[in-house]
Amino acid sequence: MTTSPPVTQLVVLRGNSASGKSSVAAGLRERYGRGIALVSQDVLRREVLRERDMPGAANIGLIDLTVRHALDHGFHTVLEGILYVAHYGDMLTGLLADYPGRSHCFYLDVPFEETLARHATKSFADEITESELRSWYRPLDLLPGGVETVVPADSSLAATIDQVLRVSGLGVPAEVPGGR
Repeated sequence: MTTSPPVTQLVVLRGNSASGKSSVAAGLRERYGRGIALVSQDVLRREVLRERDMPGAANIGLIDLTVRHALDHGFHTVLEGILYVAHYGDMLTGLLADYPGRSHCFYLDVPFEETLARHATKSFADEITESELRSWYRPLDLLPGGVETVVPADSSLAATIDQVLRVSGLGVPAEVPGGR
């Protein structure tokens, strides 16, 4: 008897700096188990390429290729990052078009004052100034077409993870190639 691999799901987590994207992504992987690839804009852009965030930058294509590769090789994929619409909108729209019915987008909406408070708790807080954070901040930088579920700042980490698991259908882990 041959079994077909599970249909992979794409989860996109967007929001401003310190909105909780990385924490939600890590929580999804912890709750789901093996079979979820995490694709972080910060890792690919800042660490792998050491590139500034700007339109047409190389990281945009690398993110796209990485997400597609993971999905096409049987991994549910969580893409997380600020992912400004002005820079990443076309790439994200392409992913959503190519994986219809398998993509779930969430925008973590945190006011600037909360961004500042959350940023202050990070180990690298003194390396990034309030002025820098303010220059990066984009209120409700939503993708066109109402494709994102907006998660308010008062949603706890656990509640947000529960919501993403429920909406994406990842609430129950499936067997994945290579075992657990």
